Amino acid sequence: MPPPLSAGKRVFAPTPAFTVLALLLAALCVRLGSWQWHRGIYRQEQWTRYARGADQVQELGARAVTDVPLFQRVAVTGRLDGAHQFLLDNRTWQGRAGYEVLTPLLREGAPALLIDRGWVPFSGSRAQLPDVSLSAADPVTLVGRIAALPSPGLAMGRGAPAPEAPWPKLTSYPDMPQLVSALGAPLSPRILLLDPAAPHGYVREWQAPGPSPLRHFAYAIQWWSFAALALLAWGVMSRRPAAELRQP
Repeated sequence: MPPPLSAGKRVFAPTPAFTVLALLLAALCVRLGSWQWHRGIYRQEQWTRYARGADQVQELGARAVTDVPLFQRVAVTGRLDGAHQFLLDNRTWQGRAGYEVLTPLLREGAPALLIDRGWVPFSGSRAQLPDVSLSAADPVTLVGRIAALPSPGLAMGRGAPAPEAPWPKLTSYPDMPQLVSALGAPLSPRILLLDPAAPHGYVREWQAPGPSPLRHFAYAIQWWSFAALALLAWGVMSRRPAAELRQP
């Protein structure tokens, strides 16, 4: 092994254990930075699709919702099923607790499409749910954006609608099979976010999904900076007094 490089009264003599620790820490930070960077790219693509989807309104007709891009604005005709609605729990607006109202739109020649009619406030007790009834069952044409069901950050946030519960059924971040089971009828795999100006809705301030892509990019740079700092600390702390190395 070559003798350690002399640098005045101190020499560069890293220990194997400290070197391995520094490299592992730097590699972890680089990996986390890359993950955040790719999350930022994915989020940017979502935001771009969201902005592009507002350019024009497509007629959905009896087509499957998967035939149009996510976040595309569409016009769809059917009958709102006010007798079988879901209240999506744990949804907030301007810091206030409440629900989002999911109402099936019955279409000719296609599965029902859940319409997110917007946010309603929490009444103070889950024993007293808000009144989201519909007075008419006439055919309507609604305009909105095709979207996915909201999902929680953790699976433990999910709560399927109780089969024995009356309508509207309370549920927390369900998946589509759970809603299909509760409804007892097929549902389209995506939902429609009702346009803010459309009738039959509540509070609707839809935004592009997730945090800004710039936040993910900033996190990525932060993690990569930590990797550089780990290597810098390794280099600085590996310079030890020459006298210390000469001790038997």
